[in-house]
Amino acid sequence: MELRHLQHFVAVAEDRHFTRAAERLLVSQSGLSASIRALERELRAPLFVRSTRRVTLTEAGRALLVEAERVLAQVRAAHEAVAAVQGVLRGTLSLGTEQCVAGVHVAGLLAAFRRRHPDVEVRLRQEGGLALAEDVAAGRLDLAFAYRTRPDTDHLRSTPLATEPMTLLCHPGHPLAAAGRDLLLADLAGEVFVDFHPGWGPRRATDAAFASAGVPRAVSLEVNDVHSLLDLVEEDLGVAAVPRHFRHKRNSLHAVPLGDAGGDVYETVALLPPPEATSPAARALMTLLERA
Repeated sequence: MELRHLQHFVAVAEDRHFTRAAERLLVSQSGLSASIRALERELRAPLFVRSTRRVTLTEAGRALLVEAERVLAQVRAAHEAVAAVQGVLRGTLSLGTEQCVAGVHVAGLLAAFRRRHPDVEVRLRQEGGLALAEDVAAGRLDLAFAYRTRPDTDHLRSTPLATEPMTLLCHPGHPLAAAGRDLLLADLAGEVFVDFHPGWGPRRATDAAFASAGVPRAVSLEVNDVHSLLDLVEEDLGVAAVPRHFRHKRNSLHAVPLGDAGGDVYETVALLPPPEATSPAARALMTLLERA
């Protein structure tokens, strides 16, 4: 199995289109099609369902995509490791992050990294924790900063960065703001909640805390960014159970500790592939983070 065939296969799987993939790879469409056919013959299975407008992965194609991305990531890491031994850090650092993660100042960290390693291209993507974990495990990202929502696996390991308790944010005129004490999760039964979509780490951690306490919770207002969440709470359209450091982002809101949420509910971690698959650029970024 040639690496070239795997690279061609991944490109078609990403673009879902032979012509666009060929243009991106700077190869002829006939050459790309021949490469895919050779891979299908070797594996004795069709990898794509072809139509006049687009292509979709077969079950065999979906299985191969996971391993192909991982193999290509390891090959890239091998090239970069050799360059690093020669004293030059090159290549690409692909980083993912959730919003407003505690324990790391992403912009400052990347600025420090770029000053030290100007020959490395930095790519950054913001996404929910579930997608970030999948992309690191599959080799699509070198590392990610996220809230912990899953245990370590053979393809994914985590380094703890920070832990925080839950805090309730509400409008100053909301009845809960006048409680005069730390709130219990049971005090929030029946409230209208503002929260992130289920793919984001804080939402999954909050859902788990309420489920563990046996307190039902309905999220009526779902958002994808912190500022929208704070705007809705500021307009008294709902309350939000969030990581404690969120309270510093909007002074107009009332913050109340949640006393029975099981301690530090929100854990921020760096998600990394296994050590042998971790790129030199990812190791260099983690070294900077540890020093900071």
